[in-house]
Amino acid sequence: MDAYRAVVDKRDQRHFLPRALPEDALQRILQAARMTGSSKNSEPNRLIVVRERAGLEALGALSPFGKFIARSAVTVVIAQTQAHEFDAGRCAQNMMVAAWGEGIGSCPAHLPEREVGRLLRIPPDMVVNRVVAFGYVDPARTAPPSSVARRRRSLEELVHWEAW
Repeated sequence: MDAYRAVVDKRDQRHFLPRALPEDALQRILQAARMTGSSKNSEPNRLIVVRERAGLEALGALSPFGKFIARSAVTVVIAQTQAHEFDAGRCAQNMMVAAWGEGIGSCPAHLPEREVGRLLRIPPDMVVNRVVAFGYVDPARTAPPSSVARRRRSLEELVHWEAW
């Protein structure tokens, strides 16, 4: 898949089929995370991969905004050795774009970090930063919900050249 198309065509997906991800596809998604650049090459991101249904359901139960995690094939939690939001965001985006190139949908979720840490036994000195669910998209549910089905702002409205 063309990188540009992967970036502009990808949209968050929350409705997954009950189908496991192939191990090679998961490895490529995780490799995309590993290769993410980081501030001062500190590599703060650590990945907790949750595939067992009980763990996915427990994560999904932590927030009404993360219920879809319970139906994902895999959810990856990005924990960090030091808090760095930008590096975690880059890592999440790399994984999501790599997944999209594999025909796999994804969606980030905001869950209560402390509860995620307790549930997954993440050491207390680590920072829970991002949670991303992955799975094959249910083709019957690919259209955006009406609440978000809107046109994007134009480049002319968003871009300023040389100064504001």
